[in-house]
Amino acid sequence: MEPINAVLETMLARWRSEGDIIVFTNGVFDLLHAGHVTYLKGARKLGHRLVVGVNSDSSVRMLGKGPERPINDEGSRKVVLEALRSVDAAVVFSTETPLDLIKQIRPDVLVKGGDYDAATRDLNAPSYIVGAHEVSEYGGKVAVIPFLAGHSTTAMLQKSRTQD
Repeated sequence: MEPINAVLETMLARWRSEGDIIVFTNGVFDLLHAGHVTYLKGARKLGHRLVVGVNSDSSVRMLGKGPERPINDEGSRKVVLEALRSVDAAVVFSTETPLDLIKQIRPDVLVKGGDYDAATRDLNAPSYIVGAHEVSEYGGKVAVIPFLAGHSTTAMLQKSRTQD
């Protein structure tokens, strides 16, 4: 397990001491679009602070997003996310899932998008939210935010290829 950086650890401790509710989500966030922004704003409304786990370039490839993905490197994706008003911190993780990161951050609220189901307990189901069991075990909440219809990075890339 790669430890979270000292800066994030310090921020988390300060936020907790101030009574802030910490929300966590994760994703690739390759080509930022209105769906991402709406999702992140919704996640932030579930608490006081939003921490975003960003898949590293190698973990994006593990997810099988395609040989051309990610379009933007992990450092660039992190910088763009940190510039959003709704995001308090972004951290890159290089594992296939963010489980180790979730265990270290111990968010009060774990959030995923509309293709997940907070009630799914089958760890192998595509709708299972990684970390849901662990967060629920210590009293945290798990939430799902619906997608903004018509917005996805995959659709954007397909559209760009057909408009030559």
